[in-house]
Amino acid sequence: MPYEIEDREMGYVTTDDNVEIYYKDWGPKDAPVIFFHHGWPLSADDWDAQMMFFLGEGFRVVAADRRGHGRSEQVWDGHDMDHYADDTAAVVKHLGIEGAVHVGHSTGGGVVVRYITRHHEDKVAKGVLISAVPPLMVKTDDNPDGLDKSIFDDFQKNTKENRAQFFNDVPSGPFYNFDQDGVEASEPLIHNWWRQGMMGGAKAHYDSIVAFSQTDFREEMKTITIPMLVMHGEADQVVPFEISGKKSAELLQNSTLKTYPGFPHGMPTTEADTINADLLAFIRS
Repeated sequence: MPYEIEDREMGYVTTDDNVEIYYKDWGPKDAPVIFFHHGWPLSADDWDAQMMFFLGEGFRVVAADRRGHGRSEQVWDGHDMDHYADDTAAVVKHLGIEGAVHVGHSTGGGVVVRYITRHHEDKVAKGVLISAVPPLMVKTDDNPDGLDKSIFDDFQKNTKENRAQFFNDVPSGPFYNFDQDGVEASEPLIHNWWRQGMMGGAKAHYDSIVAFSQTDFREEMKTITIPMLVMHGEADQVVPFEISGKKSAELLQNSTLKTYPGFPHGMPTTEADTINADLLAFIRS
């Protein structure tokens, strides 16, 4: 059964298909709301730098662990964008926060797009895509600039065979660009990434790779009319800007594109001061 901890600070909501989704809800109940959507294979904890910042700016901040990730229930199925969007709707309805600004990083950016287009009853104020997977990551006949499917097959293979090692290798290397010359690695950040990943379920992480790499958002993105901010690092090794952020900004009807030379995929963490300032300016605009 769903329950809430005192003062709404955290709790669980049960979805229509009986999955318990964990959420955080911080800030005054009557304050403007920002809803944060995390990337693969992480949790709501990956938004610490943003949630603390915007809480201090007078906002109400909400973030949930995607099904199978973090503290949410480790169910074996439903690891696709439709379910992720529906799970978001369950949290929104439970907390009564329609009309929020929805911010998504990486896979979470896909959830933002699908939530906006699938749940029209929620008049989302604005949307933000940070280093996000839309419009389509994988290479297909009509998406020749995408990444080879073999890359994502390797992601699945490594997740299945040695997730603990893989979840150390990703943040140690391309996620934060710690494998690049002149970039100093942060062991605490690597450990925190590993911690978040290993909290979730292997089956959810395995299936989610298909969801973030093969979901085609192109047509639905053309229908979005609300203000959208697209933020992308030009040195993103995980979700390259040319196949994602650049194309998303072109597809959206009312978009603002901000790019960042040298910034990695995990820029909300490593470049939090810059990202937070630009987010705040867009949200208040």
